[in-house]
Amino acid sequence: MLRETFTWLPPEGHKAADFLAYAPYEEVYVAVREGVVLGILALYRPDSFVHSLYVDDRGRGIGKALLDHVETLVDGPLSLKVQTANARAQAFYAREGFRVVEEGRDPPPGVPWLRMVR
Repeated sequence: MLRETFTWLPPEGHKAADFLAYAPYEEVYVAVREGVVLGILALYRPDSFVHSLYVDDRGRGIGKALLDHVETLVDGPLSLKVQTANARAQAFYAREGFRVVEEGRDPPPGVPWLRMVR
């Protein structure tokens, strides 16, 4: 999951603490079954912005459940950014009712992204 999602970072050495360090102002929701983490969603509630959504066992409704849960917590529509190259994630978000509203590129390493809203 890590290598596929963070295409510009080396796969070795990343831990949960690394994830949390990038999300200091976010609420983190975790889907767990029988003590195994299946998915993680980081929400920046003031902007109803999903900063991160990672699911290990895809196709089982875990990502949908996390999105649906946080949508009940926010006042406005959910938004997020997805890498332009991540067609699988874009298709998932489109199935979940998100639509593209903006395109951009992050500062170096210059990863292009789409902003989507539901």
